[in-house]
Amino acid sequence: MSAPAAVSKKELNSNHDGADETSEKEQQEAIEHIDEVQNEIDRLNEQASEEILKVEQKYNKLRQPFFQKRSELIAKIPNFWVTTFVNHPQVSALLGEEDEEALHYLTRVEVTEFEDIKSGYRIDFYFDENPYFENKVLSKEFHLNESGDPSSKSTEIKWKSGKDLTKRSSQTQNKASRKRQHEEPESFFTWFTDHSDAGADELGEVIKDDIWPNPLQYYLVPDMDDEEGEGEEDDDDDEEEEGLEDIDEEGDEDEGEEDEDDDEGEEGEEDEGEDD
Repeated sequence: MSAPAAVSKKELNSNHDGADETSEKEQQEAIEHIDEVQNEIDRLNEQASEEILKVEQKYNKLRQPFFQKRSELIAKIPNFWVTTFVNHPQVSALLGEEDEEALHYLTRVEVTEFEDIKSGYRIDFYFDENPYFENKVLSKEFHLNESGDPSSKSTEIKWKSGKDLTKRSSQTQNKASRKRQHEEPESFFTWFTDHSDAGADELGEVIKDDIWPNPLQYYLVPDMDDEEGEGEEDDDDDEEEEGLEDIDEEGDEDEGEEDEDDDEGEEGEEDEGEDD
């Protein structure tokens, strides 16, 4: 059997270079195909967004009569909206004591998404005659322009003399309600004048996406103060019962001692009788 022919280094390098060239070519072709597939995915995503938008617009219109009916029913419940806001953990953190007083005059809240939805929405707050401002309606709108840049605008609040809650001194604002046990926050109404970051307006998003779809769930949240009060009363009752039990136990012990004394007395009399 003849020995295998020797392969020169030159031939080995030549074969390796050829493999590299083939591999690079295949990779380039794969990248081009990935790009084509990705374009198809992007096209489908755009198509899906357009169809989703149409569905959202359709159901927004279908929901309107129910929102209207709900508003009519809510109007029959005093302090519905201020209770809802106070019970909401995020909104409550933004309410000062005087904000709550002003929001007692809030009779209706409406959220309206613009026709194409993507371009923004508006929140309207309807108020009864109140001692704080002249406006019957306070609104704030959020817009996205064609390039996607956010902006917002709102109603100018016509405060009555000396009633501008956004200009209260920190001392006045810090007369913290004992219920919260912390410093009063900046006034809720400064939200109407704050347009610094319309693209990340937390309060607007919370009202639109969390409260507006179902405000009843927050209106019905039990008052934690009441629950705590009930718990304290229960504790007091328990303590009273324990106190009574202690008294009873002491009474029983005293009676036991008296019985022992009586027994000892009787035994003594019997012994004296025997001695006689």
